[in-house]
Amino acid sequence: MKRTVAGVILIAGLTQLVAAPAQAAPRIDPVKVLQAALTRGKGVNIVSTAKIDHGRGAYYTLDVDGTVGFGPRGETAADTSQRLRFSKTIMSGLKKLGMAEDAALEEMPLRVISSGYADYVSGPQFADVLPQGTNWVRYSYTHLPASNPPLEALEPATLKALLAHRTSWRGGVVKGMIKADELAKVSRSFASHFGGYSGAKPVSTISYTLRLSSTGLVERVSATSVLHHWKGSLLRIKSDTRYSAWGREATVLLPLNGEVLDQEQLETKVPYQVPGAWN
Repeated sequence: MKRTVAGVILIAGLTQLVAAPAQAAPRIDPVKVLQAALTRGKGVNIVSTAKIDHGRGAYYTLDVDGTVGFGPRGETAADTSQRLRFSKTIMSGLKKLGMAEDAALEEMPLRVISSGYADYVSGPQFADVLPQGTNWVRYSYTHLPASNPPLEALEPATLKALLAHRTSWRGGVVKGMIKADELAKVSRSFASHFGGYSGAKPVSTISYTLRLSSTGLVERVSATSVLHHWKGSLLRIKSDTRYSAWGREATVLLPLNGEVLDQEQLETKVPYQVPGAWN
């Protein structure tokens, strides 16, 4: 006796008639991959550039190249070379204020060793103020420099937020947008460097692109930020950071005490803040 289609379905069961869809390979969790990489004695190389634009031709760029060292809780130290460059508009304004020589010195390359609680800075701009045998100026109570302003993708909580606010994820490319107030809640780096922009109106936003390796490690972060300060100023930042040599041996050695003077000891001879754009 020939059965009806409905009868066959009832007897055989739908699962025997319809092929089960192929199981997609589970997507790698980049946050877990990052957390696994945060191992004492290991680190990553970074090459970063950022343009910080105040409008009307007043902007500066900062290039950073170096190594970030890790511990179980995240970044613990950094050893970087940095180069700051001012736009012609800024240089013209500084010249009128009699600060052209100071600006020229600040554009000279620097080496910055960061321990998480102090920055040790060395470079040509300190050559005339440091006694012989002393090569470093120590700035206390500082934060680690961000690998990318304003998106510190080396913070697991920040990376998690960026993945959650994505607008697309195709292959290893993640694109998205996050509001500054939401970023400030999870990113210690953003809150410490750009906290004044997190609660202002209109709302500050950061659009970004993450590029991930086949193993889920961050290879590149590009961002365009439009930041409104609560005092009314507007800041635009375009930043790009490349990460390489994940898991490399990274031991950041601090200068010997005999080679260091504290900023307070030099009074007005050196800047009272750490040179650079986002230290």
